Amino acid sequence: MSKFIPALFVAIALASGIPGCAVTSGHETVGEYADDATITTRVKTRFGKDPTVSAMRIHVDTDKGMVSLRGTAKSQAERDQAERIAASVPDVKGVQNNITIESTSSDTATNR
Repeated sequence: MSKFIPALFVAIALASGIPGCAVTSGHETVGEYADDATITTRVKTRFGKDPTVSAMRIHVDTDKGMVSLRGTAKSQAERDQAERIAASVPDVKGVQNNITIESTSSDTATNR
């Protein structure tokens, strides 16, 4: 009987639908997650091949075909090029460009 009670709790837990491994929040299927991972990889690969865009400073996330870019760019031209590259990847539904432009101002450090 003492072995029966723990087994009963395990059976109830399994039957009650304790969630197992989810693909990830926001994705409904494994295929959808794989498609987003493929898009992210394609964008990053194209960044790496483009000499005007820093693949190291710009982060890429994809959710249901929507690409989100964040990080820093050295210029508006680099920021715009990163967005163009992301938008040109197959299956991209849209691009949210949250890339900021580095400030080159010397006003940040003041000697007194």
